[in-house]
Parts: sequence; structure tokens; C-alpha cells
Amino acid sequence: MARKVMITETVLRDANQSLMATRLPYKDFADILSTMDQAGYYSVECWGGATFDSCLRYLGEDPWERLRNIKKAMPNTKTQMLLRGQNLLGYKHYHDDVVEKFVELSIKNGIDIIRIFDALNDFRNLETALAAVKKYSEVYGRHVIASGCISYTQSPVHTVEKYVEMCKTLVKMGFETLCLKDMAGTMSPYEAEGLIKGIKSAVGDIPVILHTHCTTGMAYMTITKAIEAGVDVIDCEPATETMFYALGQYGIDTGLNEAVINKVNDYFKPIKQKYIDAGTINPKSMATDSQALVYKVPGGMLSNMIANLKDMNAMDKFDEALKEIPAVRKDLGYPPLVTPLSQMVGNQAVTNVLVGERYKNISNEVKNYFKGEYGIAPDAVSAELQDKILGAGNLPIDCRIEDSKRTGKDFEDAKAALGDLARSEEDIMSYICFPKQATEFLEKRKAAEENVCTYSIEEI
Repeated sequence: MARKVMITETVLRDANQSLMATRLPYKDFADILSTMDQAGYYSVECWGGATFDSCLRYLGEDPWERLRNIKKAMPNTKTQMLLRGQNLLGYKHYHDDVVEKFVELSIKNGIDIIRIFDALNDFRNLETALAAVKKYSEVYGRHVIASGCISYTQSPVHTVEKYVEMCKTLVKMGFETLCLKDMAGTMSPYEAEGLIKGIKSAVGDIPVILHTHCTTGMAYMTITKAIEAGVDVIDCEPATETMFYALGQYGIDTGLNEAVINKVNDYFKPIKQKYIDAGTINPKSMATDSQALVYKVPGGMLSNMIANLKDMNAMDKFDEALKEIPAVRKDLGYPPLVTPLSQMVGNQAVTNVLVGERYKNISNEVKNYFKGEYGIAPDAVSAELQDKILGAGNLPIDCRIEDSKRTGKDFEDAKAALGDLARSEEDIMSYICFPKQATEFLEKRKAAEENVCTYSIEEI
């Protein structure tokens, strides 16, 4: 029997996020969803990450409606989302009751796989979301997979042995699958081989997934070595069709329908070109950049940094800002550059460069990081910077921040603030996650509905 390696299609979420800062509206891919449903993917990653924020902020879409529409069009395919643990889809930690409700609503609206990670690999921040997945799988009578995810990076304190121990911890916690998330595409073929062999040896039959990016040009080689080492599922940041062809040469079954995946490829070609022509996809986002091996910058962080510098007419500072990123990362104790840490590190690096003095202006997020509000840093932080933020000799809190700040009034306060703008729990949750953006979206929705209602029957 041929060995099987399954494939997750990422075009709707991570490819969208990494190449065009999540500006892909639902209408541009709605017509291909029913075709994608016939492809035989392990899953389609279509929600979570930055999609929620972008729907409200840039696209004028209800992210919950987007999810429901996707699931309705793809009833035979597992829909997958990326959840930032206690951060959900925002940039701060939320109370446990908010995390639990968000997971419930995600399942209720059609999600089948929730990939849960913490930017610092502080697994205390995964516990509430994991418990909620198990609870609401039973409540809604649907088997929803909780996938434990490790934010992969390289640094003096990140080793194969450390990653293997992390995986063993995730299995003990109760996750059904394990994912190594190489968001910057810096994992080499050699590293992939050693990691996958070590993890598979340690966790037995638990499916292991590799998520890596094409940023540095190594992804095809890295995924190939991971497959040889025994990986079970690959996220296709490398072209799905290319990996399908290559794996067929190995005699490996992917379960994909070749005719269908070629239709999907043909559908997205003109869409990609449209956004290149419009400047929404910047050539820098598509280019191979070996410097990412130094800077460890993931695609989504890169595309957002480019967009921000363009908005400030400061693209001439791009290379200098890139060089500042590793220095800021070291000062913060080598956090993996994944949301929200990637934005925090990237924004601070840009600020340092634009101001012309390191840490003259420090963001509130970086200050909260040093207070311990995001979790435990992988390594020692800059003592000088810590003293500047906390005061000389003061140390960050060492408990999970949620344990000290519950109010229990999030929903009550949000409902009161929205008034008649809120029509559902989903509206309230959108407001809790992104108050300003959700309010603007809901006000526009109400105004549009009222405008429609002002027409008389004769006028219609």
C-alpha cells in the first residue's frame, strides 16, 4: 500500500495573509469554493489569523458570515482556522470566558479544525481554548479537531530536544494532532529531517504537520525532507499542484484529484495578477529573500511592514528596519516572530529606525510584554530595557496574566456599548476583539439596511 501524505490548502488564509496582507474579499473566491470541495484536501485553511481583523477593518465584511458561507459551499471539506491561544485573533490576552465563547461560536459557525498556538510557546495559554474545543465538540455533536501548534524559530535557546519535549507536552495536554509552524520559512531541510524524526519517535501515531513558507526559497526542499522523515500532513505554501506532482513521483498518495486542483489553480491565476497590477501584492512579498534567514521575518509580517512603510512614505528605511529586527528580538529574549510578537517586534524596530534612537519611544505592547502579560520569554530579556520599562530591579509577574485580571463583565459591557447595533452573540464577540472596527462595521450595516428601507414599494 502506498504511503499517504495529506495536504492542507492555504490559499484562502495564509497565502492571502502573507502575500497581500489579508485583503482578499469573499466575492473573489466564492465561485471556486464548490470546486475546492471536490479536491480531496485534508483541510482548507480559511479563517483565523488576520482574516477576522481584515474583514472588519478593510473589507467591510462580517467575518462570521464569511465563515458560514465558506462552510456552506464546502460541506465535504474540513474548514481550518488559526487561533492565537489566549490572544484569540487580536493583540492582547482575553479572559477565559471570552476565549471559551469565541471557540464555541467558531464551532457553531462551521469550523472543523482549530489550530491553537501561543506566540511564546507558553502552553498555559493554550489550556482554555483546548478545553473549549473538547466541550463544544460534544455540545454541537461534531468532532472538531484541536491541533496543538508550536511556533518554530531558531535561536541559541531553541533546540531539537526542546521542540521534542514541547510536542510531548502537547500530547499529554490532549491535542489530537501536532503542527510545527515555521512562519518565516527558515527551517532548513537538514533541520526538518532531524525534527520530524525526533518528534515522530517521541509521539508515536499522533499525526504531525509541517507548515513552512517559501520566503527563503527552501520550502520545497524542507518539505521533501520532512516527508522522507515521516511527516503526515503538509500545509501547501509551496504550490499544491507542484507538491502533488512531486509526491506522485515518490509513489506517495495525497488523495487529491488532479483535474480539480488544476481548476483551482487556473481560477486564482487571474486574481493574483489583478492584485499584482493593483499593487496590493507587492513583488517583495513574492520574492525569495535569503536575508530572512538572518531576520526570521514571516511573510505576513513582511507584507504588513511594507504596507506601513509605504503609507508613511518611508520605504527608503526598509533595509535598515529589517536589520533592526534581530536586535529587537534579542532584547526581547528571542521570541518567535509570529502574531502578535511579530507585529510588536516589527513595529518597535521600525519606530527605532524612524525616530533615530533605539527605544526612545516604546510601544504599549512591548511594555506589557516586559510586564509578563504575554507569557514567559524563551530567554533572558535585556536587563537595561527591562529596568527602563519596569523600573530598576523590578521583575515581571510570573503567573498567567489571566489568573489575575478576570472581570466577567466583557459580554455585559460590550452588549451595553453596542445597543441595537448588535444582533447576535457574534456581533458582540467581534466588538470584544476589535471594538473600533466592529462598531464602524455595524454602524455601516445598520445605515445600509435603513437606507434600503426608506424606498417605497413604488420606487422599488
